Amino acid sequence: MANCGTLPDFGNFPEEIDRYDAVKAMMPFAKAVSAKSYDFDAAGNETKIDYDRMMAIVLAAGYHGYVGIEFEGGRLSEEEGIVATRKLLERIRAELA
Repeated sequence: MANCGTLPDFGNFPEEIDRYDAVKAMMPFAKAVSAKSYDFDAAGNETKIDYDRMMAIVLAAGYHGYVGIEFEGGRLSEEEGIVATRKLLERIRAELA
């Protein structure tokens, strides 16, 4: 069905599941993507998820739709975490251009 699909979320996997393999398996059916983040290092990289690797999977699937942002960290405020995630995604996009 054209209106049925998946919403790969970078962070919604138990420890025993490889998040990169799971997102790769869902991408052919993705209607949107959720970039979840938890914390960032001094260089602006997410500390739990390899965003370069994850976005390479997303783009390799031919996806060019919306990427929503979720922040579930505790060190930064929700707004700061969302802004940091957006900056990371924009940096990756610029590197790939």
